[in-house]
Amino acid sequence: MHMNKTRVRFAPSPTGLLHVGNARTALYNWLVARHAGGKYILRIEDTDVERSKEEHETQLIEDLHWLGLEWDEGPRIGGPHAPYRQSERLDIYREHTDQLLNEGKAYRCFCTSDELEAERLRAVAEHRPQVYSGKCRAVPPADSDARVAAGEQFAVRLRIPDKPLRFHDMVRGDVEFASDTVSDPILVRSSGVPVYNYVVAVDDALMEITHVIRGDDHISNTPKQVAIYEAFGWPVPQFAHLSTILGSDRERLSKRHGATSIASFREMGILPEALVNYLALLGWGAKDGTTETFTPEQLIKEFELERVTASPAIFDFDKLHWLNRHYIKLADPARILELAWPYFEKAGLLPPQRTADAQTVKWFGKLVALLLPSVDRLKQLPEKAQFVFRFDASPARADAENATILQTEIAQKVLAAFAARVSQHEGALTPEQFKNWMNEIKTETGAKGKDLFHPVRIVLTGAHSGPEFDKLIPIFEEGSSLALATHIPSVRERVQQFVA
Repeated sequence: MHMNKTRVRFAPSPTGLLHVGNARTALYNWLVARHAGGKYILRIEDTDVERSKEEHETQLIEDLHWLGLEWDEGPRIGGPHAPYRQSERLDIYREHTDQLLNEGKAYRCFCTSDELEAERLRAVAEHRPQVYSGKCRAVPPADSDARVAAGEQFAVRLRIPDKPLRFHDMVRGDVEFASDTVSDPILVRSSGVPVYNYVVAVDDALMEITHVIRGDDHISNTPKQVAIYEAFGWPVPQFAHLSTILGSDRERLSKRHGATSIASFREMGILPEALVNYLALLGWGAKDGTTETFTPEQLIKEFELERVTASPAIFDFDKLHWLNRHYIKLADPARILELAWPYFEKAGLLPPQRTADAQTVKWFGKLVALLLPSVDRLKQLPEKAQFVFRFDASPARADAENATILQTEIAQKVLAAFAARVSQHEGALTPEQFKNWMNEIKTETGAKGKDLFHPVRIVLTGAHSGPEFDKLIPIFEEGSSLALATHIPSVRERVQQFVA
């Protein structure tokens, strides 16, 4: 085996949605490979037949594509070490199991589950480590063969040498486990199904993985895998175990903290470049210690495992939302329009985009540009647009803060002057005409600033604060002429409804 060029792998199990922790692992592996000019391998660990689902694998692959973490070898594209699904590699594991048995580095274990439980209980009672006693180590090969021929079920265990098991962790430094704390691990269950630690080690070795980068919940698995490498005489890869990601309460991140799956972030309108940027910062930082915004290209150039910290990372939703606002501002407006449309369609505010006319699409672009500064997720846009699509004067009048403003004498003078101009005006109102009106009303009433603009804004939008009028007026006037399922009231219709 030649292990000169960097080769890393992301090896998820298709038993559920791709979540933040695994997505960060996928990203760090991808960055290491791209930074070193190496290979990034995707391998599907689906030996858990009962929990592994095809739809989970499909969603996983969609999520990785969406994040931009394209792989060089793996499902759907193949590669020199195919197949890349563990369920398709069972013959490979059987062949290697036979090799270990023939070389005396593994042995058959005939202990039943009841016997193993009894052993465990004795260890607990005697305050000893709860590890396998090695009872079947001494079964002579001839006796073992005879018991198999008689139909007795068995598992296969690795014979752990009586020496410490050591490995270097690029995040945590040198790590050592005493052999008696590892015991003789099972490689193949009595059902014939190989266990996780065994197949992972075999696959990593045969796929020539140079760096195993994964969550720190795998640290306890590593000495068993090191022992498997050594039993076969394979070079041991470098390991990097990433810290746990915690919620704001410093407990392990879970659903109770909010969205944690990549699909849910995508659904709420987080841009992939924002999520990738944020995931990179969960345990890693720039050399200058201050830069927080990175394009994927910048991350590839900057990323090094040596700057990954062993301290737990805190998932900060506010910081993710801040980054999302940053990338929304940088994004191509046409792309944002494409991404935003489905949210309005789902809310019943717009027709399917493929059926919309050019006038509606152009108007929607203006609406999105108007609302984007007030959101940090695209999913928020329809709610922010309610005053455009579903204007209702009654709650606006009933609002206590609005009522305080509208009850003043100056506000009533302003509204009377504004309503008079609206009633006499024919055709669509332009921003220029609106500006002239407000200047005239300012001179007539003596109102200025908030006293001048707040009453008019309440009448048109239902709130005393909001977007600039020069952008707002065209939204109302152009929108009122569109053939939408929900009619958008014009300035005239809004004033009439409010006055009525």
